[in-house]
Amino acid sequence: MEESSAFQEFETKGNFTRRRNLLPLWIKIFLWFFLIGGSFAAIFLIIGPFLTKIDLSLYGITAVHPYTVPGIITTLLLIYKGIVAYGLWFEQKWAVQAAIIDAITGIAVCIIMMVIVPFTVPNISFTIRLELIPLYFYLVKMREIKSTWENL
Repeated sequence: MEESSAFQEFETKGNFTRRRNLLPLWIKIFLWFFLIGGSFAAIFLIIGPFLTKIDLSLYGITAVHPYTVPGIITTLLLIYKGIVAYGLWFEQKWAVQAAIIDAITGIAVCIIMMVIVPFTVPNISFTIRLELIPLYFYLVKMREIKSTWENL
């Protein structure tokens, strides 16, 4: 009679490919930054009434408190990025589609902050958003691995 172990799936040596192996090292590093950043953003929203000043910045949106319009936008973007990072790190099926939405949103916000806002708000000057470079490569990589990720 053959005994089956509760850990049999871990003992099986086979042709097992992890979804996480599809991600390049630079994306894995950014995943950890955004896992931590998304956690802190959620904490900032919770303890926001007790804070007097906290500097938040993402994609050219800067805020000094989480309960201002730029602060809420920044914290929501960071929380979404944290959710996407969680999904990618823990190999969720929906993660690549969420990452594509994240990259497109990031590119759109950067372009708005670079092209539209400086000409409509007098105290914000024109800056070139260098975040567009890694966001572009992030979008290309996520679209490239999407079908493989979803089929594993």
